[in-house]
Amino acid sequence: MLTQLTINNFAIVRHLDIELAKGLSVITGETGAGKSIAIDALGLCLGQRADASMLRNGQERAEVCATFRIEPRSPAALWLKTQELEDQDNPTSCILRRIISNEGHSKAFINGTPVSAAALKELAQYLIQINSQHASQLLLKADHQLQLLDNFCAHQDLLAQMRKDYQHWKALQHQLDVFKQKVAENEAKKQLLQYQVNELDEFNLQDNEYLELEEDHKRLSNSEELTSLTQSVLQILSENETVSADGLLYRALQQLDELVELDGQYSGVQSMLNEALIQVQEAVNEMQTLASAIEQDPHSLEEIENRMSQAIHLARKHRVQPENLVEFHRTLKSELMQLVDFSGGEDELLAQEKAAFDKMQTTAAALHRSRQTGADKLAQSVTKSIKQLAMENAQFFIELKTDFNKVNANGADSVIFNLQSNPGQNAQPLAKTASGGELSRIALTLQVLTSDKSAIPTLIFDEIDVGISGATASVVGKLLRRLGQKCQVLCVTHLPQVACQGNQHFSVEKLTIDGKTETNMTALSPQQRVKALAKLLGGTKITDNALANAQELLNLAG
Repeated sequence: MLTQLTINNFAIVRHLDIELAKGLSVITGETGAGKSIAIDALGLCLGQRADASMLRNGQERAEVCATFRIEPRSPAALWLKTQELEDQDNPTSCILRRIISNEGHSKAFINGTPVSAAALKELAQYLIQINSQHASQLLLKADHQLQLLDNFCAHQDLLAQMRKDYQHWKALQHQLDVFKQKVAENEAKKQLLQYQVNELDEFNLQDNEYLELEEDHKRLSNSEELTSLTQSVLQILSENETVSADGLLYRALQQLDELVELDGQYSGVQSMLNEALIQVQEAVNEMQTLASAIEQDPHSLEEIENRMSQAIHLARKHRVQPENLVEFHRTLKSELMQLVDFSGGEDELLAQEKAAFDKMQTTAAALHRSRQTGADKLAQSVTKSIKQLAMENAQFFIELKTDFNKVNANGADSVIFNLQSNPGQNAQPLAKTASGGELSRIALTLQVLTSDKSAIPTLIFDEIDVGISGATASVVGKLLRRLGQKCQVLCVTHLPQVACQGNQHFSVEKLTIDGKTETNMTALSPQQRVKALAKLLGGTKITDNALANAQELLNLAG
C-alpha cells in the first residue's frame, strides 16, 4: 500500500509530505483548492506523461516521490525481483521517484535505479488503481465490462491460461502457414529445377564438347583460306619448280660436298644443312597430310553452328558461360536430388495445431462457465446495491454471448451489461437506458464489488460520488469504508456522508503566501475533522447545529 507521498514544486504545490495509513482515507476541500493535485502528482510516479507545464511557476524542477509497502509474494514484489529492482536491504519497501525539469525532460527511478517511464507504468498496475469521476463512461465499453466481470470472478489463473493457450495456438497456426508456404516454394523450386534438368538432359552437352565445337567451327568456316595458305606454303617449300626451299637446300649441299673434299672444316655446315633438308621434307609431308584432311562440308558446319547456338542460348538463359554449362547441369541435378519432401511434416504440424486448438477451446469453455457463474452473482450483487442507491425498482443483468468459432486471447465470450430501470420495461444495454446519475451509481457499485476481488493493494476514487447526495451518499460512504477493510482506499469527495466514513481525513486548502498561491494538504485531528465536516454540511459559516450534525455523522460512522 501507499505509505508516503512527497511533492515538491508541482503545479501550485510548493511542498507536501503526506503519510498514509490503511483503511479509507478521504480528501476534502473547497472547489478549486486542488483536491486532485496529489492524485495527479502520484500519476507521475506511476508513469504518466510529463511536461514542463506541471512545474510550479518560476521553479527549475519538480519532484514527486511515492513510498509503498509491498507484500513479499505480491505481483509487485515478483515484478521487482524479476527486473532486479528490489531493495535488498528492505524488500518490503518500494520507492518510486519522478523528476521533471523546466525544459520538459523527466527522469524516473525505482528504488534509486534509473528506469523508463514505461517501467513505472508497468509496475504501477500492481500497486494502484485510479478510478476517476469519468469511470462511468468506461462502463459503456464492452471490453471494460468484460474486464470488470473477470475482476469479480477472480479467475486470473484461468485468464492467464487462456492467453497462453491462445498464443500457443496462434504460434502453431503461424508455423503451419510458414510451413505450407515453404512447401509451396519447395514444390515450385522442384518443378523449375526438374524442367531445367530435363531441358539440359535433352541437349546432353558433353565434357569439353563446346570447346571442341569451337575448334571444329573455326576449321570448317576457314577451310578455303586454310587450303590456299597450305598450297602457298607447299609451293615455297617444294612444289615450285623454279625456286623452292628443298631445291635450294639440295643445290647448296651439292656445292658443300665439293667444299668438304677441299676443306674438311665445312663438314659441320654440311651436317646442319642435311638436317635442315630432312626437316623441310618432313614439314612438306605433314603439310600435304593436313592439306588432304581439310574439309569443305557446309552441312557439317551448319550442324556445328546450330549446336553451338543452342549451347549459347542455354548458357545465357542460366547466366553461365557456354563452356561451364556441363558443370552447371551437374549442379542442378544435385540440387534437385537434395530437395526435401515435406509431406510428412505437414501432417505432424496439423495434428499439433488441432491439439492446441482443442486445448484452447477447453480452456475457453472453462472460462465461460466461470464467467457465467460470476455474471449471475455479480448481477444479483449489483441489483441489491443499486436498490440502496435510490434505484429501488432497477434490475441489473449481465448477458454473455459466446462464439467458440471466434476465440481470442480473452476467450469466446462478449459481455453486455443490461438495465431494467422500472418494472414492465425490457432490459436494455446501459448505453440505451441508463441516465447519467444511474450510470454513475452502477459504476461505483461495480468498482466497489470488483475491486473487492482485486489483488491491487491501493484503490483511488477521484470524485466518483458526483451526482449523488443524502441517503444515497451515506450508502456510498459505507461501501467505501467496507472496501477499506480489505485494501487501502483513497477518496476525493465533497460529500460529508462519504467523508465521515474515512479512517483518515485530509483537508486541502489554497493559500496565498508572499503573493504566490499554493495548495496545502494536512491530516486532520478529531476536532479539526468535526469542523471540516461541519463546513461541508453548512458552507463557509459553521454553526453549532452544523458542528452537532458533523459529530453525529462521525459517531454513526464509528
